[in-house]
Amino acid sequence: MLLEKGYVYEPIDPDIRLTKEISRMRKEKNAVILSHYYVDAELQEIADYVGDSLGLSQQAELTHADVIVFIGVHFMAETAKILSPSKKVLLPDLKAGCSLAESAPAEKFAQFKARYPGHKVISYINCTADFKTMTDVICTSANAVKIVESFPPDQPLIFAPDKNLGDYINSITGRNMVLWDGACMVHEQFSPEKIVELLDLHPDAEFIAHPECKKPVLLLARHIGSTTSLLKYVQKSTARKFIVATESGILHQMKKSCPEKVFIPAPSNDPTCACNDCSFMKLNTLQKLYLCLKHEKPEILLSPEVIEKARIPIERMLELSR
Repeated sequence: MLLEKGYVYEPIDPDIRLTKEISRMRKEKNAVILSHYYVDAELQEIADYVGDSLGLSQQAELTHADVIVFIGVHFMAETAKILSPSKKVLLPDLKAGCSLAESAPAEKFAQFKARYPGHKVISYINCTADFKTMTDVICTSANAVKIVESFPPDQPLIFAPDKNLGDYINSITGRNMVLWDGACMVHEQFSPEKIVELLDLHPDAEFIAHPECKKPVLLLARHIGSTTSLLKYVQKSTARKFIVATESGILHQMKKSCPEKVFIPAPSNDPTCACNDCSFMKLNTLQKLYLCLKHEKPEILLSPEVIEKARIPIERMLELSR
């Protein structure tokens, strides 16, 4: 067994039924498997809980399992470790990062923050554990408006690291938050011009979008919301066809809950790439999950100091979200 390129590697017997073995080990080790909507469908199907960042944080806080296996990206597994420091937290591939989190190095943000004395910091959960230690309260796309409005109107605020989400929240709340210049590479790629063309081809479709998208894309949307909000919207809407601007993994849950409806991934600026797929999320595979659970590696490890400081803004978010 080798820890190679961020994940456990060893040859797997082709006769092994991976899903059966994963289910057996999950029970044997008292493990819970948490999955984000953006991973491949077969991984969503084997998870104990599938959700967005807020739901996954809540599950990580409440679980009684001894082991948490996080099928997602690094900052999500870090959040689980912060909320459950006594539990073993595993991530199938340590290289499953996040372009948004990587756009906000903690040391550079510390310099940025120092330029705005008197400002409170609201950080989108898509940031590193070190970044969270410099934050007053965390938010997700599902609760960002509520978190921002929990502060007095005259309280100066910094919102980081997603400038698109921050700009959208400013437009809703009437705030003028200072925004860090970060973005998600998947949500930045959607093309408003091509979306308009697609809407012309499908006049009966409703266009829905995640608030990490750029403003010109959001201006076209019938509904804007977190992945869970988008899922609930298509379930309730009387429309039969939807064009969806977020990571393509959510389409599995949409098709599963509304098999009679049609879901079309929004087009990107580059027709030659699968730009609405998160390459980091797609590093998670059934084989890596099996090896991760078998060897209980790779494990997420954080210092007690980082856990203590980063836990405070996350707990504030969870309290405000209850």
